[in-house]
Amino acid sequence: MSPFGWLRPAVRSGRLWSGFAAGVAAGTALTLVGANYLADRGGGKPMEDGTIVILSSFDESIGKQQLALVEQWNATHPKHKAEFRELRGVADDHYSQIVGQAEASKSDVDIFSLDVPWVAEFADRGFIHEMPVSDDELDGFLTQPLETCRWAGKLWALPFYTNAGLLYYRSDLVDDLEPPTGWSQLTNYITEAFDALPDDKQPAAGYGGQLADYEGLTVNALEAIWAAGGDVVDRGGNVVVDSPEAREGLRGLATGLARTNPQLIDREARSYDEAETTRTFREGRLLFMRNWPLALRDLETSETSSIKYDVVPLPGPSVLGGQNLAIANSTDQPVAAKALIRFLTSPRSQQILFERGGFAATRELVYHDGSVKERYPYAQTLLSALRIARPRPVTPHYAQFSRTFRAGVNEALDNDGELPDDFTSRLDAALDGRS
Repeated sequence: MSPFGWLRPAVRSGRLWSGFAAGVAAGTALTLVGANYLADRGGGKPMEDGTIVILSSFDESIGKQQLALVEQWNATHPKHKAEFRELRGVADDHYSQIVGQAEASKSDVDIFSLDVPWVAEFADRGFIHEMPVSDDELDGFLTQPLETCRWAGKLWALPFYTNAGLLYYRSDLVDDLEPPTGWSQLTNYITEAFDALPDDKQPAAGYGGQLADYEGLTVNALEAIWAAGGDVVDRGGNVVVDSPEAREGLRGLATGLARTNPQLIDREARSYDEAETTRTFREGRLLFMRNWPLALRDLETSETSSIKYDVVPLPGPSVLGGQNLAIANSTDQPVAAKALIRFLTSPRSQQILFERGGFAATRELVYHDGSVKERYPYAQTLLSALRIARPRPVTPHYAQFSRTFRAGVNEALDNDGELPDDFTSRLDAALDGRS
């Protein structure tokens, strides 16, 4: 099964199968270019004067490196200064706010920072410009993040940062862990570890993830289904969630929440987002944790935690995360906006975001840089996870799909993992934008 099996073909309801992007170009060194990186490549057109407004989620990078990059740009572009406008809340809140700006009759936003599954909708609804770059300008980007910038055979954005989930574990309680190849093996690891630990050393639960009713639940449920060898939508665009493997994946979550001696999955995880999962792990209450790489920031900077930990790949493919930068259709500064996007996604900026900020870079050469590998020993583990990470459904109706999928998953978790009888028809309707 292709890791891009989510993409639906054009022959069915206008959904398009996009081919893989060209392979990542090899390079011999990571060239660090200055703040004017390709700033004047506007097809011969000068950049428009005025403030370039970027609407983005809250900058969670270490030391606010996204904002730092904007300040670097501003220092060398006094007539084309950028404003980094941050949104608060979780991804679902950001989606509503960004859509509101895109739909507004008047908006001063020039660049949208979009979660990767939103690109298709914003392109389909005419909210963003096609990204005017040539193929050679795309050399060096990781294939998977770059592919999330495409819709209907066109490029609509450039990858700002990417993400893949990792499996964190208590290295002070589990020695020489071999990465689990499936949920059943992870379950065995938990059982064996609890059997070997005295009662006063046992955590409260074996595993925790993001199972609250928001986008995190969609991500965690997809990964559970994939780890069991199942899928939700196949390459042909068919909903295939009603399969033994998919059922096994959701049943594993449900039985893990119910199981005791040991408590396999923390029951409180059904209220956890990323931050709450990290806090619970940091307090020593979990043996394993599913989370994004940014959780390492909170673990490394904590002064109250005494646990030791390490990371390995998840039991199956991770959902591909991250954000892409797109030019708002309402902008009156398209040339300047493109120049700023190219600066923010340049090799130099990508190294800063990863090395200083902890955000996974979208360019492969960054992962092979000596200083990056020294600061982040997990860099190669993350790169391996990114190479097999899978996108969420590519559809202009992704938000509707995610809400429908989560509703069915919650029903399954409340009923011993049993899928709703009409789950397939509900998901198929959601992918096509039908109620």
